[in-house]
Order: sequence, then C-alpha cells, then structure tokens
Amino acid sequence: MKRFVGILLLAAPFVAACFATRDNSLDGNTESGPNGAGPAGGGDNLDVSVGAGAGGGSNCNATDYICDNELASPTLCDDGLALTDADPMNAARAVDLCRVSQGGGWGVVSAKYVRANGSPAGAGLNTGLAPKFGNSVTPQGGKSMLVLSSGNARDMSMPDPCNSQTCTTSGPGFAPNGFPQDVPNCPGAKDINDDIGLEVELIAPKNAKGYQFNFAFTSFEFAEYVCSNYNDQFIALVSPPPAGSIGGNISFDSKKNPVSVNLALFDHCDPATASTFALFCDDPLNPGKPCPKPPSPYCPQGPGFLMGTGFGGLAEWGDAGSTGWLVTTAPVSGGEKFSIRFAIWDTGDDALDSTVLVDNFRWSADPVGVGTDEVDNPK
Repeated sequence: MKRFVGILLLAAPFVAACFATRDNSLDGNTESGPNGAGPAGGGDNLDVSVGAGAGGGSNCNATDYICDNELASPTLCDDGLALTDADPMNAARAVDLCRVSQGGGWGVVSAKYVRANGSPAGAGLNTGLAPKFGNSVTPQGGKSMLVLSSGNARDMSMPDPCNSQTCTTSGPGFAPNGFPQDVPNCPGAKDINDDIGLEVELIAPKNAKGYQFNFAFTSFEFAEYVCSNYNDQFIALVSPPPAGSIGGNISFDSKKNPVSVNLALFDHCDPATASTFALFCDDPLNPGKPCPKPPSPYCPQGPGFLMGTGFGGLAEWGDAGSTGWLVTTAPVSGGEKFSIRFAIWDTGDDALDSTVLVDNFRWSADPVGVGTDEVDNPK
C-alpha cells in the first residue's frame, strides 16, 4: 500500500569514551585487565596475533581469552574501508568486530548480508561502511560504522544519495517469526518492505560475560506516524536468544517498545514537529481511539544530529527524528557460539525510509542484562 508522501508545512518556530571507567577483572587464565569494556577505537575485538604468554607476561591463552595487552593496546581494523565495500566481513570490521575466529577460538566465525528473515542478500545502496554520517555524526569506535537503510544508506554528501524521503531498494520481504513487534495500544501492520541486515556468527571469549554495541535509528516516519501501522523497525536478533530478550530481539526500551518511532528514547528532532506528533495514529478498525501526546520534554536534543544526513528537515529531504546514539547490552556465556542479525525494514508500505548506524561492538567482563539506553557522552 502506498501513502501519499508530502512535506507538511509546520508552524514556524551504540565504549570507553561513553561509560565511566571501571575496573573489570578478567577471569580465566589471565591476569586482571585494566578495563573490560576496552578503550575506544576497536574495543576488545583485536585483529592481533598473540599466543601463550601474551598480556604483559601473564600465562594467557589468547585463542580463548581476552588478554591484557589486547585491552591496553587495541588494534584498529576499520580504517580506510570503502563506503561501497560489499564484503560482509568488512562490514563486521566496521562494527569493530575485528578478530576472526581461528581453530575454534573467539572472534568472528562468519558474516553475511541477509534479508530480515535470514535469507541471503547482497550489499547495495541500502548498505554502507561510512567514516561519518551527516555533519556531526562520527564512529563511536574505530574509523568506520555500518549503515543499513530501508532506502539509500547515504547522507547528502555521499555518492548516490536518495534525495527524497523514499527510495525503494529490495522490495517486499518476510519478517522473522513474531515480527514486526507490535507497539502496545497502537495499530500495527505485518507486511514489510526494503528489508536488509547483517548477520554475524561469533564465539565469545571464555572470560566474557556479556557484550554491547552502539546504534542510532533515524526515520522519516517521525513525527506524523507515531503509533500507526507504519512502524519501521530495527532489530538485533540473537540466536540462541538470551534471557530477557523478546523473541530473540535485544534492542527495545524499558516499556518493551521495539526500536521504531515509538521508542521512548526518540529525542533528536525539531521541536516544531510537536504539532504533527502522532497525526496519523488512528486505527481505521478502531476510530477515535486515544493517540499518544507529545512527550515532555519534546525533542530535548534538538535537530543537530540530523543535519547533513538528509533527515534534517525542510531544507534537506524532509522532517524526521532520531534516537541519537544508544547502547544495547546482552549477557553471554564464556566460549558461547551465537549469532546476531542486525536488520531494518519499512513496515506497512515502502514509503518514508529509515536508517540505522551500528558501531562499537565490544565484549564485557562484567555480568550484564538485556537493555538499551542512551549513551551519556557520545563522540
């Protein structure tokens, strides 16, 4: 189903750098590390060749454990990646997953571009490995970040930008079982379009207890289509699903809202859009139902994050909003083999695109639960 997409004239007027430093002792056959979350610029995932005895003289089996020297001197692996690089292993590197598993040791086992349901896909205009996005958005770890979009994964300065609120890419798709996830008290559609994802298979270090990554979700669905059928979504689908996930998805807010324009953390936007908030939320099957009111404060972070991305209002491709940088955490068992599928799609039709940036994956030596929150001091 197509929507008429026009510009409404409004009335005028995921990190060491992001979290407090903490002393994370690394269990197993290694000495204590200085910071289990790892310094910024690659996190704990290091493309290094180290053997027994790594870690400043400790008896560290680097095949199975994160060693001290890897925490103190991380090696970058995503400098100089091309925007149009089609190798999914380089996409993993853009997320700061640098170490490749060898001989069953920890690291990346495989990476592949997929549709939302896990079927094979290729890189295209809906994927990108970017050193920046817009005027001010920069990687939270390393030198590049992964861009996935239901339109073109390009900002205004890059080759082949969308130059519109809607660009169609992969066509109708199939959501994973249980998705799209409905937003409580809001209508929801089940058909998806222009879906794209990156799936990575990983083996966790034996002294890891969790992991985390940063992402930023931005959508032209904001603010008019809050609490509507057109609920574009981003998911981080983990298999096997950890305790606390929703159908395997680990990215959602404290009210269990999936990552969409209905997320409680959607606070980078133009305050003038308050007049159109949830303008089209009514469900035709339930006319007159209460619609959500604009949150207070509304758009507390302002529109700066959006400038130069194409999502920056009437002077660019149209009004939109963003979460800004968020961080998702999830638990893992040491040595566990698991997969994460980062995926995004248009819900209900193929109009009004959404884009997600994914970056700064790192292991945690401290126990963590499933949760998503704002990054206190993003780069």
